[in-house]
Amino acid sequence: MQKILITLVRFYQTGISPFLPPSCRYYPTCSSYMIQAIQKHGAIKGLIMGIGRILRCHPFVKGGYDPVPDHFTVFRNKSVND
Repeated sequence: MQKILITLVRFYQTGISPFLPPSCRYYPTCSSYMIQAIQKHGAIKGLIMGIGRILRCHPFVKGGYDPVPDHFTVFRNKSVND
């Protein structure tokens, strides 16, 4: 399941994203975050974390550095100082 999800995200990164304007407000990008979350927390939790990150990425948020936390959460990583 993890390999399938990661393959889908990589397809987005190489096949769709280059044709869209850059818009991610976070580092790492939302797609990279999802891959890292899936690798670190498994398919289901990683997918939920990635979707939560995408929902947080909008014009009204400050953005910045937001790595995948060591524990499962859909909220921004509070342990990192911006």
